[in-house]
Amino acid sequence: MSKTHHILISRCQKQDEKAMMQVYDLYCNAMFNVACRYLNDEDAKDAMQDGFLKAFININSYAFNFTFGAWLKRIIINTCLDVLKKRKLEFSNIEVEDVQILDDTNWSFDSTITKEEIVVAINKLNPKYKVVINLYLVEGYDHEEISQILEIPIKTSRTHLRRGKLQLQDLLKDKYHDARY
Repeated sequence: MSKTHHILISRCQKQDEKAMMQVYDLYCNAMFNVACRYLNDEDAKDAMQDGFLKAFININSYAFNFTFGAWLKRIIINTCLDVLKKRKLEFSNIEVEDVQILDDTNWSFDSTITKEEIVVAINKLNPKYKVVINLYLVEGYDHEEISQILEIPIKTSRTHLRRGKLQLQDLLKDKYHDARY
């Protein structure tokens, strides 16, 4: 973290509202993009605002041994997940006994499929699969962390990821086949 950034966060910890606005301005676009991975635009905006409020209320718990952006991002993600939980998005009502877990590390896509097309396809997924895919692929959480965050068994996290991956492949297969002809 740069010295200027460190000073800005320190000012926020002293409840300096001008510094808080500067931090908000620095991070709002990135945090809105994070929130949009989990919620629609309007809900993402509200969750982002709530997340910033939580961050500023708890700014004194921020430790300078890791980046402020990572700390804030985790708050925004947790705020989005709280919104989904309040809507009663059920992550655990799934039969996982007979599901065979295949390799969840191979996420290769045909080179003709763009990142934007993948993001659009992810946004079309079943909401519980979308959340797990975002946490796993985009945020880099492992299944143990996802199971703790969503309060689900690890096997359910793996199952949602697998089913989301299959749905994603199905959504992208037309694009893949179009590129082949």
